[in-house]
Amino acid sequence: MKTAIRLAAAVAVVLASTAFGQAKETVNIGMCVSWPGYAMYEIATKEGLSPDYEINLIAFDDPLGGHAALAAGQIDVYECTSDYTPLAVERGTGVVNVAFANPSYGVDHIILAPDVTPENIKGRRIAAPQAYIGQLLMGVWLDSVGVDVKDVDWVNLNSDEAVGPMMSGDLAAAYLYEPWITKVFDNLPGSKSAFDTSSPYSLKTGIFTDVVYMNGTFVKERRKAALDMLRARWDAIGWWHDHTKEGNQIMADKLRWPIEDVESVIGTNGKYLTGGIYMYDFDEAARACGVLDGDAPFGLGHGVMVDVTKRINEWWVRLGLMTEVHDPSAGIDCSLLGDLVAAGYRQSLTENK
Repeated sequence: MKTAIRLAAAVAVVLASTAFGQAKETVNIGMCVSWPGYAMYEIATKEGLSPDYEINLIAFDDPLGGHAALAAGQIDVYECTSDYTPLAVERGTGVVNVAFANPSYGVDHIILAPDVTPENIKGRRIAAPQAYIGQLLMGVWLDSVGVDVKDVDWVNLNSDEAVGPMMSGDLAAAYLYEPWITKVFDNLPGSKSAFDTSSPYSLKTGIFTDVVYMNGTFVKERRKAALDMLRARWDAIGWWHDHTKEGNQIMADKLRWPIEDVESVIGTNGKYLTGGIYMYDFDEAARACGVLDGDAPFGLGHGVMVDVTKRINEWWVRLGLMTEVHDPSAGIDCSLLGDLVAAGYRQSLTENK
């Protein structure tokens, strides 16, 4: 209900702002949580990179609620984690994953309470958000240390919700990301990171990745707008690369985060932060989709989106969230990136020294 009220209020503001001037085409874009990696469209708006559009950027802070809004056509574009793609296929929502946006580059962790080890974690309470990257990361870590996922007591909590129970001793382990990791470390001496997404194994799975989703009807009936939104997003990444300090401040203002917290996630070199996230440039995203020659980063190869989606589906079956593996290509549409490639759009970025 809160999400619906917030969405309605945001749309009302956009309508009011265009009532006294020339109306622009409105595109509603969701961020599944308040997060720097999802805030590039704010740069596109502030820097006039999409002048023909009124971008209505909404933070849901409720990943599944945002997916429901996308499926219902209340929003057109949604930036979130790739783990939902197989679920969209299974549920026939019509939502499609149109691009890899950025892999987690160490920002996502499994944090253990003091004195907790893989050897004594069985039967204890662990927290991870269901049907989200946290549940996958927790499952992969448990598997890597030989603990069956059925041998722990799962609690469905997002990172901000798990901080208090971690510090009070109610949880043995939790999926956390910054700035919540630092808050736990500062207030719970002896807590430690057991696993994170910067490990070569995590990166090569490809499953801990943020992506761009679009409503299928939006892609079909408003294809020019869909293409323009992808172009605007990567134009914004290029602007951020060239004006990283200013771009980080724009995102901090939008998210209402201290600038230091933004920098602790997305860095200051205009490309990546070890221990944070790594922003795909356009060419890297196009290679992951298989519409531009060359391999995606981190040993993922060419056209990996289908294989990664199948891998996620297989993990959801292991974790009991799904019962069968579906055709992964049904949840992926690389034609938009392909059209941009055919039109000559390119972008290759390296970190600023």
